[in-house]
Amino acid sequence: MIVTKTEAVTKTRYKVYIDGQFAFVLYKGELSRYQIREGKEILKETCDKIRGEVLVKRAKLRAMHLLNDMGRTEKQLLEKLKQGGYPDDVAEEAIFYVKSFGYVDDVNYARSFIDIRKDKKSRREMEMLLKGKGISEEDIERAMEECYGEDTASEAVRKLMKKRHYIPEESSYEEKQRFMAYVMRKGFSYDDVCRALENE
Repeated sequence: MIVTKTEAVTKTRYKVYIDGQFAFVLYKGELSRYQIREGKEILKETCDKIRGEVLVKRAKLRAMHLLNDMGRTEKQLLEKLKQGGYPDDVAEEAIFYVKSFGYVDDVNYARSFIDIRKDKKSRREMEMLLKGKGISEEDIERAMEECYGEDTASEAVRKLMKKRHYIPEESSYEEKQRFMAYVMRKGFSYDDVCRALENE
C-alpha cells in the first residue's frame, strides 16, 4: 500500500490517501509519528495501529462531545462523524460505544421531539419530520403510541383555532372551508377537526 497524497484540511490536520483512496485524517505530529509521507509505503499493521490507537478513540470522544452539545439521532451522529473525516467503520464503532451507554436512543429522541410539538403539529407532520432525521418507522410508531392520547390531535386543532382567531359560530361558510383546508393540509383528519369543534 502506498500513501498517494496528504492533503491539508487545516494548518494542523491532513487527509491521508492510500492507493488513491481517502483513508483517514491525522494531525501533523501523527504523520511524523507513523512516518506517513507521500509516495512512501505504509503497512497494513500501521493502518490497523492508527485505527486502534488514534481514530477509534478520537471518534468516541468526538461523538460524546457532539451529544453534549445537543441530542442527536443515530443517523445525524453518523453523518457528523463522517463529515469529520472518520472512516465508516470507525464512525460506526463510535456509535456502538455511545449507544451502549444509552447516550443515543432514537425512540427517546422521537418521544422528546413529539412531546414538545404534539400540541402544534399533526401525527403525520411529525412522522415526516422524524423520518427526515433518519428514525425508523418502528421507532417512530413506538414513540407515537407512548406520546399520543386520544385528545391530543383535537387539542392541537383547538390551539390552531386560537392562533388563527377562528371562531366557528362567527365564521362564514368560506372561512370554515378555508380553516378546514388549512388544518387538513397540516395532516389532521376530518374527525380531529370535528372533535375539536364539538369540544369548543
